[in-house]
Amino acid sequence: MKRKNTQSIGEILRDFFEDNTEMYEKILEIRVKRAWGDVLGPMVMNYTRNIYVRDRVLYVSLTSSVLRSELTLCRERLVKSLNEYAKANVITDLVIR
Repeated sequence: MKRKNTQSIGEILRDFFEDNTEMYEKILEIRVKRAWGDVLGPMVMNYTRNIYVRDRVLYVSLTSSVLRSELTLCRERLVKSLNEYAKANVITDLVIR
């Protein structure tokens, strides 16, 4: 007997996240945090202390002042790369401390 009301897993997840947008936004924020290490590499992760997202702004604390000044210069390009990695427009700005 064939079922009449079948859905793919992708459709079920899409419907779930449409109803729970807060959860979907949190998943995207986690993707951006993971992207920081994947896009910039393990060397930058050694100098990274804290990463968090608040109000679509990514805050990153670094222990190296030289690295901080270098990354500040290419902030816009970093935002674009991180959003591309997450496959969504998650962050609008980057604050490096």
